[in-house]
Amino acid sequence: MNNFNICIAPILKNEGGTSNHPLDAGKLTRFGISQRSYPKLDIAALTAEQAKALYKRDFWDANQLDQFPLVVAFEFFDCAVNCGAGTAARLLQRAVGVAEDGIIGPITLAAVGKFNADKLAKRMLAHRIKFYTKLSNWPTFGAGWVNRLANNALWETDHV
Repeated sequence: MNNFNICIAPILKNEGGTSNHPLDAGKLTRFGISQRSYPKLDIAALTAEQAKALYKRDFWDANQLDQFPLVVAFEFFDCAVNCGAGTAARLLQRAVGVAEDGIIGPITLAAVGKFNADKLAKRMLAHRIKFYTKLSNWPTFGAGWVNRLANNALWETDHV
């Protein structure tokens, strides 16, 4: 079974449609794809299928998520979409206790393989909460981030 196809629906649900919050560093965003990250892309005209293709190439494949257990892949994927792939990698590395270099390589993959998938997904969630609460825009976006993580935990419970 293709885990990307399983994970993309809740990611798109978490991201919603189009937003352009004045305090969001991503600027104009559609399906979670931001103008900041893709400055040459016409974000306003972006389709869901185009967003899925970008997610597959730039988030899923680039981070070798097919090698992760489903719930860990989902948690990493959602974190990468919301916080950036480097941050997601560092939080995963913190959760498995390896050097935090922000790159998914053989050491990180080996460490992921030694963990119970459900336990590791929960550890990532905990590290994400700690990460978010330290951000300067926590007062503005914190409730939304916590709701997102609660939705993730519920989704993961159904997919362990």
